[in-house]
Amino acid sequence: MSLSSLISRLTGGSSVPALEHDAFEKACLAGECHVIDVRETHEYNIEHIPNAINHPLSAFDPSRLPKDKPVVLVCQSGMRSGKALALAHAAGRGDVRHYQPGTSGWKARGGALAMR
Repeated sequence: MSLSSLISRLTGGSSVPALEHDAFEKACLAGECHVIDVRETHEYNIEHIPNAINHPLSAFDPSRLPKDKPVVLVCQSGMRSGKALALAHAAGRGDVRHYQPGTSGWKARGGALAMR
């Protein structure tokens, strides 16, 4: 599947850079995207979406994001991931989206969480 078709599928074909829960969960379980948690390390260590990579907003550098699969940014509630998304898009990364409900929304929908 091409990167553009996966992004289109994850976003429901819209240009809005946020993801619906079901599409995000499916992509996570299938390993079709990189999940980047932009919360601070101490927050990430308490609990995070399984297989998420910690890349705190305080040191966020879009050039360090993986390029082999679409990237989904998460935080606790969508605020910081939205800021990181704007930085990624400004750097030309059109393959980056964010899961606006964050780890709180993931947990509320019954999503598993990992601890460090």
